Amino acid sequence: MVRISAYFIRRLLQSILVIVGVSIVVFVITRAIGDPARMSMPLQATDEQVEAYAQRMGFRDPLPVQFWNWAKKAVRGDFGDSLWQREPALGLVLERVPATLQLCFTAIILALGASIPLGILAALRPRSWLDKLTTSISLLGVCIPDFWLGLMLILLFAVSIHLFFTSGYGTPRHLILPAITLAARPWGRITQIVRSSMMDEMHRTYMMTARAKGLSEQRVLITHALKNASIPIVTLAAWELTRMLAGYTIVVETVFAWPGFGQLAMHAIVERDLTLIQANVFVVALIVVAMNIAIDFIYATIDPRVRLE
Repeated sequence: MVRISAYFIRRLLQSILVIVGVSIVVFVITRAIGDPARMSMPLQATDEQVEAYAQRMGFRDPLPVQFWNWAKKAVRGDFGDSLWQREPALGLVLERVPATLQLCFTAIILALGASIPLGILAALRPRSWLDKLTTSISLLGVCIPDFWLGLMLILLFAVSIHLFFTSGYGTPRHLILPAITLAARPWGRITQIVRSSMMDEMHRTYMMTARAKGLSEQRVLITHALKNASIPIVTLAAWELTRMLAGYTIVVETVFAWPGFGQLAMHAIVERDLTLIQANVFVVALIVVAMNIAIDFIYATIDPRVRLE
């Protein structure tokens, strides 16, 4: 318990440094791409109006002073008002977090639920027609562009047979199509890693020992082989989930008009809303850091050989 607590404290301190570093990088980039005052004002604004707005917002202060003033407010959760929506930027982002979390976790559950049994079956019959079919379909899932797959699913299941909705949020009929679209690429990759990891484990000595003890084939596969193969599977699944949360959902959320923070980030970029962009990136960084810490504890839970020290 003492070691775990010390590890948690150390990772928390590292996470704070990461978040501070990300905040600095984003702040500098948003200032380096152009005059923030000019970008935030309407195109028809005069030079006098832009200059007055820049003075009021502090955009003419030295960059370290601007960052210090921004950081003091950000620590209190005040990222300023969205230049586009005229509402607190952090509140706008947090409103979108549940929708993105729901979409991402549903997608990774669908990917794992389909990839694990298919990967195991392919590993049990290497070079068979099932193995070749599984490999081909999983590679197809990796290669298909998300926007194309999403549009095809909409045409087939929403427009043609009216089974699901084309857009929106709130019911399973809204969720299924974007979740499947988002799960396609992780499903293909995880299927391949399940297959290769299970094939490696099935040739190890302990598998023959387990069978010699009279254990059923199902128990040998699930209790022994799959458990020992779980570290690379969990690693890839966690990486895919983290990638989704870090912004990979933008395309899917745009295609299905899903009200997540990926879609909000796209609108913020289009509207040149620097305040909203900074708040969005900050929240994403927090989520990714929390995911990384959680993954470490999952490792230690499924494999006693992993030490949190």
